[in-house]
Amino acid sequence: CMVHLDLGVGGAERLMVDAALALQSRGHPVHIVTTHHDPKHCFPETLDGTLKVTTVGDWLPRSVLGRLYALCSYLRMMLAAVYLVWFSDLQPNIIICDQVSACVPILRMCRNARVVFYCHFPDLMLSKPGGLLKRIYRWPIDALEQWSTGCAHRVLVNSRFTGEVFRQAFPRLSHVPLRVLYPTASLSSVERPLEGTLEELGIEKPQGALFLSLNRFERKKNLALALKAVELASREVPVHLIMAGGYDPECQENVEHWDELVSLAEQLSVGQRVTFVRSPSEQAKRLLLHTCRAVVYTPANEHFGIVPVEAMCMRRAVVACDSGGPTETVLHGETGLLCEPTPEAFAEALVRLARDRSLTQEMGERGRERAKTLFSWDRFVRELHQAVFDEE
Repeated sequence: CMVHLDLGVGGAERLMVDAALALQSRGHPVHIVTTHHDPKHCFPETLDGTLKVTTVGDWLPRSVLGRLYALCSYLRMMLAAVYLVWFSDLQPNIIICDQVSACVPILRMCRNARVVFYCHFPDLMLSKPGGLLKRIYRWPIDALEQWSTGCAHRVLVNSRFTGEVFRQAFPRLSHVPLRVLYPTASLSSVERPLEGTLEELGIEKPQGALFLSLNRFERKKNLALALKAVELASREVPVHLIMAGGYDPECQENVEHWDELVSLAEQLSVGQRVTFVRSPSEQAKRLLLHTCRAVVYTPANEHFGIVPVEAMCMRRAVVACDSGGPTETVLHGETGLLCEPTPEAFAEALVRLARDRSLTQEMGERGRERAKTLFSWDRFVRELHQAVFDEE
């Protein structure tokens, strides 16, 4: 059984869906319990019957007057755990939960069940600094996160970088062994025939080298960096950027940040060089990856970052920040370019790739081979099974 906060279309959700599919491929029936599952904003496997999904506690608010997101998330996940342990007919041997560890002590009450917590990144490290009231609010939440994480039978992390941050964030859990389980990406995507055209997506044939940014429309993704880099690069070579990603109209930040980015593009006078795409389908995403010259990935200190891996699977070079997960996935100068998170550094990389198509092709081929070696489906299935069932 799996417990997840919001079964949308982000990287964490893709990881949990892939984990469920991986375990099912080994003959283990899987049921996902979540607090929110929007049929219009989810992965198809959670909707077409491939995976069984139960939604619990969606009536609880995600926030209170735009605040208390962490508290609301904790309460929602704890309610999901209460349902699983005492009110459902499910009798799991293994329970995998992620993102919010507050539910782990409750899940431990499920008889004969082994509880595995997958840490994408410590929540206390994601919280922005605040005043006295914010510190008072966060203290019990942060303390609960550290204690409850340590209650899991097994803790997995998505990268060595996240493992290092875990050790800094939770000094009292220095005795807890960590196991790195890299997410996977679909290598078979390259072989599947493409469907549709850019024109059908409402995208006119761009002028110049086409670059793709693929991220949720959230401020932490640093998408403004890509716009500023395009403005600088376009002074030297013709370039076009497609900025696509997850967009939930019910998420206030998505709505606000979309408007901010569109406004910034106009301020930089690159409105004609940038195309914005909301929540592309999986087929559309594959088409965009296939069509672009390279993928631009702007988050700094990203916990893992599945997008660079997806790009390498599709034989595309990657331009990313020289910090966090991309330093483990992208080989600088071999499968892409790792840059300081400045418009100047990113612009220099874009210009270099725009001028040298053969270089991007070589990087793409090497990226594909690297993805096959480190992030293949078979390797993910094997390592997940070993981690969950404590095999060596």
